[in-house]
Amino acid sequence: MQKSHNDLEVRSKIWIEADGEPVFGRGRRFLLEAIDTHGSINQAAKAVDISYRKALSHIQAMEKRLGLSLVVRQAGGKHGGGAALTPEAREFIKKFEKLEQGLRVFVDAQFQEFFRTQEGKHPYV
Repeated sequence: MQKSHNDLEVRSKIWIEADGEPVFGRGRRFLLEAIDTHGSINQAAKAVDISYRKALSHIQAMEKRLGLSLVVRQAGGKHGGGAALTPEAREFIKKFEKLEQGLRVFVDAQFQEFFRTQEGKHPYV
């Protein structure tokens, strides 16, 4: 079912930067969650549709800018390699999700206050 043009929705994005450089956002959260799911940086990169090299670069940049280890890596070999999230990474993701949720609640409330009539319709269309 298509929405009519009266069913407007507000969207927002948030990310964390350090010295003007991206540290963490939705895409990097998806990468870490994919590492947690697949146990592999390579498989996680494929799952989020980026190269292994880019995934590794994102992980290294996050770890450097945050000053903490996010992913424990084990090189491949006879028994294969793997990757796992650190407890600090899991905690960081939880905090970021709470931040995102808080932002959505705030933005939704502001949108309702500024752009909706009492009947719930958008007054400009």
